[in-house]
Amino acid sequence: MEPEEQVQPKDALAEGAAEAIALGQRLWTFAIDTIEHLLRPWNAYQIGIAVGLFVLATLVARPLSVAFHNWLRSREGWPRWRMRAGLVLHKRIRGIVFVVLIWLVVLIMQEVTWPSRSRLLTVIANLSLAWLIVSFATRLVANPLLRNLVKYGAWIWITLRILGVTEEATALLDGVAIDFGDLRISLYLVVQAAVILGVMLTLARVISSVAANRIRGNPDISPSMQVLGAKLAQILLFGAAFFIGLKAIGIDLTGLAVLSGAIGVGLGFGLQKVVSNLVSGLIILLDKSIKPGDVISLGDTFGWINALGARYVSVVTRDGREYLIPNEDLITSQVVNWSHSNKFVRLDLHFGTGYGDDPHRVRNIAIEAALGVDRVLQAGNRRPVCHITGFGDSSVDYVLRFWIDDPTGGLTNIRGNVYLALWDAFQAEGISIPFPQREVRMLNDELPVRVAPAGKEG
Repeated sequence: MEPEEQVQPKDALAEGAAEAIALGQRLWTFAIDTIEHLLRPWNAYQIGIAVGLFVLATLVARPLSVAFHNWLRSREGWPRWRMRAGLVLHKRIRGIVFVVLIWLVVLIMQEVTWPSRSRLLTVIANLSLAWLIVSFATRLVANPLLRNLVKYGAWIWITLRILGVTEEATALLDGVAIDFGDLRISLYLVVQAAVILGVMLTLARVISSVAANRIRGNPDISPSMQVLGAKLAQILLFGAAFFIGLKAIGIDLTGLAVLSGAIGVGLGFGLQKVVSNLVSGLIILLDKSIKPGDVISLGDTFGWINALGARYVSVVTRDGREYLIPNEDLITSQVVNWSHSNKFVRLDLHFGTGYGDDPHRVRNIAIEAALGVDRVLQAGNRRPVCHITGFGDSSVDYVLRFWIDDPTGGLTNIRGNVYLALWDAFQAEGISIPFPQREVRMLNDELPVRVAPAGKEG
């Protein structure tokens, strides 16, 4: 048994090498026959026509490219996606002109001569049109590496289909393979996986972007639920695209499920914080405790919610700093949401005046000063009020309370404006603002001099 077990892998390897050599010989023979066919007179002049049309397209595309570029620069009000589409079109003007010219020549030659006299031009026209369509379609793929894989893979596959050598190329790529037990990974499977997964993920990205825009544009959905809906749509679409792509390739998902379960257990221990932030982010979106646009305070950080991420929340402060706060901190720490249920915020200012000033008059002056400041609400039960809070050592203490409805505009600046209005009003009305005073006395008396008894020194 042992000699047979040792010989079987060698026989399989030798058989695979023989098949690869045979395929290579067939492809070499096909290439030689194709070159000889192209060098025949009725094909050579078609190649010459294609070359001439390419030169003509280059000459025609230059002025068109300049004119189109200048026209694009004048479209200042266009959305970004439309400008990007215009730039993509600008880079491919020569290809568009060449495709139009060669198809016009093909249609004319099919009408005035035998179909065989334009067969090679028809193949070139089909290849040019297919390559142009692929170049436009792959611009939807955001990742540059994935875009190149999909583009060149689709180009090669379309070229083989048009030339009619798909079976030979497939057999050649499938012959280069590595076996892992029951799993066989060939070069053809890798190429197929790259193209199919790239197309599926691109479709998922486009559909998720459209769905997210529709969700964000719905005024009946709260901002937090808009973020949650958009993220769930992305997860579902990308997950479905990945598994459908693997199924289309022919990979058994049963083994993948077992492997992913084992990996998940390991990642659960190693990435506890990451998982905690992900779950915390989901809880935040579900309970609607914070949402984009809310003004919050967390420790020394005060600002408004710019974006809700899967791992963190972006908070922008008044000084332009953007803090990325982990979602777990917002769940476990005390957070002040200044605009959770509504945007009304009450602010308190403490001040004092001298005992010689009439308290009734001071209260009226303080309220009128606050009413004269922009952003301070003036109507209803949110009108400013002023109360005496106590009799201090050197002043009568007051609190001035007022309301605002735009905390995103800042709190420190409105406090400063009201304080400044109080200062101006008190100065105009002769109201004194006492401050602690200290009296220091200098003692100039000389210290007594001590004299030693007679007969003793030291």
